[in-house]
Amino acid sequence: MKQLYVIGMGPGGADQLTPQARYALEASQVLCGYTTYLDLARDFQDGREIVSTPMTQELERCRLALERAAEGKTTAMICSGDAGVYGMAGPILQMAEDFPEVEIEVIPGVTAALAGAAVLGAPLMHDFAVISLSDLLTPWPVIEKRLDCAGAGDFVLCLYNPMSKKRRDHLRRACDILLKHRSGDTVCGWVKNIGREGQEHRLLTLEELREEQVDMFTTVFIGSQSTREISGRMVTPRGYEAKG
Repeated sequence: MKQLYVIGMGPGGADQLTPQARYALEASQVLCGYTTYLDLARDFQDGREIVSTPMTQELERCRLALERAAEGKTTAMICSGDAGVYGMAGPILQMAEDFPEVEIEVIPGVTAALAGAAVLGAPLMHDFAVISLSDLLTPWPVIEKRLDCAGAGDFVLCLYNPMSKKRRDHLRRACDILLKHRSGDTVCGWVKNIGREGQEHRLLTLEELREEQVDMFTTVFIGSQSTREISGRMVTPRGYEAKG
């Protein structure tokens, strides 16, 4: 069988790699991925062919993985977090029609929204939305509209890619949109290097978050109107208390 696994590696720590992902990595002869993500699989690299491309060559990376699998080499496409959340599962499946002989299996992983939420407490207990602030693939006006709609709907928000060297003001602009819908003392939090060496986190208000300097390795959480800080943890009540 010509097999391609699209593997979510989780946040980065070996203890957050699922048994299913570990099995797929051990079964693979070729590991493909962005250099930084391949480093998450360094324990599985010995004796395997390594195929990597720069960050801006995602489609080429997917094609190379499919070609290796078509040659009869069991191949793994490595993604951080979950392969289906801003990962490579989508483009791989879009290209799959050109490689009908390749069997594709998507292996889920722990995405940053879930791993980061666990560090902060329980911010995602009620309805929430995940939005990337990167405008490389999505026009900023579209991102603004999604932020505005999520703010109006009082969703807890989890923001990926909140800031980079070229996008210094995107988080501030996102906060300005949300401040139209909720108060400046709304409970927020961020987690950096989730599950990896140097992990950091902080709880703060929406007004404070507006002035914060973070990076691409940080995931940001913005509470709803009901989110509270409880004993140093960020918690969004589900409403069980009212049922009592």
